[in-house]
Amino acid sequence: MKKPHGRKIKKQVGQILLSESKTDAFKELEQIPDQMLAGPLFSYFYSLDELLKFRSSAAMGALTNRIAENKMEDARIILRRLMWNLNDESGGIGWGSVEAMGEILSLNNTLAKEFESILFSYINPGGNFLEHEMLQRGSLWGVGTYIKNCEISDKTVVSSILPFIESEDPVKRGYAVRALLHIDDKNTNMIPGHIFSDKSIIPFFDGWNLLNIEVPAIATI
Repeated sequence: MKKPHGRKIKKQVGQILLSESKTDAFKELEQIPDQMLAGPLFSYFYSLDELLKFRSSAAMGALTNRIAENKMEDARIILRRLMWNLNDESGGIGWGSVEAMGEILSLNNTLAKEFESILFSYINPGGNFLEHEMLQRGSLWGVGTYIKNCEISDKTVVSSILPFIESEDPVKRGYAVRALLHIDDKNTNMIPGHIFSDKSIIPFFDGWNLLNIEVPAIATI
């Protein structure tokens, strides 16, 4: 009897995530008990719909921050699950996990202090570097989301981001530019000039909608 109920909740969450308004969607998601919401959000990390994947990661950030306000250990459990999803031993791929981690840490200072170094380790060749090309996109986005909203003390993260500027993948180039500029707008001096004439079109999540923009446009957003 539990499985049909679970499918019903998942379908409901999916419909809410497709709402035009982020504010309205988050208000509706708050009406679903937290313990029933996490599972469906995790499942949408694996959606073939890129917009749904991004929105579920954003919603996971809001959910985990809300949980942390009442029971911090439960919030830590969600972060550990995200980390486990990125572990080879999990048997999974870890889609959306670093993006969600960046969202969570950007919203909660306590969790940020505990997990910031782990988030950064996913783009560090000397850390828990993610070899999967698509996961590298996610790790750059997650790091960029975090440092967009938080001042970081570990400036060495710049050296981990810089190599992605020369990636053959325009998405990684764009996400690397986003991350660098959020650390310090002076980092424009570290970005090669040819990047600002890059006409490659990449997907860009503005917090609720997915835009298609040229790589240099990221510097103006």
